[in-house]
Order: sequence, then structure tokens, then C-alpha cells
Amino acid sequence: MNPELAIDLFKNTVLFALYMVSPFLAVALIVGLVTSVIQSVTSLQEQTLTFAPKIVIMSIVLVALGPWLLRSLTEFTVQMISRMADLGQ
Repeated sequence: MNPELAIDLFKNTVLFALYMVSPFLAVALIVGLVTSVIQSVTSLQEQTLTFAPKIVIMSIVLVALGPWLLRSLTEFTVQMISRMADLGQ
């Protein structure tokens, strides 16, 4: 196996994973900041106020981005399987 090819495959896989997760991380960050500001302003320190909105918003994001995620993951999988033939050489 060619070490450069293995490193390239690993790098592509890590970057693709970050690409897939980044919308969810961004939304969770924004929702967390908004709820923290609301809690600071209202002096409400209830733990469920940070958890419940994140669950609801993340579910909405998952439903909205589901087709894009599935299409991207399928294309990446097909690309990686086609590149596996080069690993044996």
C-alpha cells in the first residue's frame, strides 16, 4: 500500500466528517449562545432551558439537511470504494 495514498484517504475522510458535522455544530453554538443570553437577562438558571431548544432545533436541522447529508455521504462512499482498488497496488 502506498503511504501517500493512505494519508490522502485519511485526510479526505476527516475533512469530509468535519464538512458533514459543521452545520450541526454551528446551529448548536448559535442556539446555545442565544439561550445563554436569555438566561442571563432573565436570571433563569433552569438546565432544561438550554437542553430542550437544542433538541428541537437540531431535529429541525436534521430533517431539513437530511437529503443533502444522504446524497453527500453516498457520493463520498462511492468515491472511497472506487479508490480502494488503488490501495492494493
